[in-house]
Amino acid sequence: MKTIEIIGYKRANLGKADSKKIREEGNVPCVLYGDNEQIHFHAPMILFRELVYTNEAHFVLVNVEGKEYKAILQEVQFHPVSEIILHADFLRISDDRKIKMQIPVRLVGNAPGVAKGGALIRKRAALKVYGFPKDMPDHIDVSVSELDFHHAVKVGDMNIAGLEFLDPKAAAIAAVEVPRAARMAAEDAAKAAETPAAAAPAAGAKPAAAPAKKEEGKK
Repeated sequence: MKTIEIIGYKRANLGKADSKKIREEGNVPCVLYGDNEQIHFHAPMILFRELVYTNEAHFVLVNVEGKEYKAILQEVQFHPVSEIILHADFLRISDDRKIKMQIPVRLVGNAPGVAKGGALIRKRAALKVYGFPKDMPDHIDVSVSELDFHHAVKVGDMNIAGLEFLDPKAAAIAAVEVPRAARMAAEDAAKAAETPAAAAPAAGAKPAAAPAKKEEGKK
C-alpha cells in the first residue's frame, strides 16, 4: 500500500477561533491518536488531495516538526456546503498490531444481467476489514462476472488471505437490478394480461329491442 506524507506543525491553541483561523490560512486542524497520547497539529490542506480524494487506501507518514509517525486516516470531516476539510483524525499504527480500515471497492468483469438490459448497482463503495498492516490492500477487486438479474455479490462471498471482513455477511456489495422504467412496463403488461376481456354476446342471441317511441298525441 502506498504511503503519503502529511507534514504538520503543533498547535499552540485549541479553541474554535484558532481552528477557524487555521482553515482560513489553507490548513486543516488535525489530531494524532495512539499510545495513550494525543498530538494536536495543523497541516496544509493541499497535502490531503491524494489522501482523501482517491479511490485507493493509503498509509500516512505524519511528520510533525520533524518527528515521524506511521498512521492511517481515521476520520475526516467536511463542511456540509463547501466540502472544505474541517478536521482530520489520524491513528498511529505499528506492524505488529492489527488495525481496522475502510478499503475502497472496485467492480471488475462484465455482468450477464447487464447485457440483458439490467443495471449494475454498487451497494458499497468500501469494505471495513481487520488485519495486519502488511496485509492491507490499496483496494479490493469484486468480480461481477456471474451476476444475472436480481443477483448480488455479498460480503460473505469475499475471501482474502489475512483479512477479516467486518461488514454484515448478508450485506450486498453490488447487484444487477431491472431498471425502474423496464420494471414498470413489465408490471403494466402483466396487469393488462390479467384484466378479463368484456363478455361477448352468446351465440345466436339477438340484441335487445330498443324501446318503442310514443306517437305524438297518444298516451
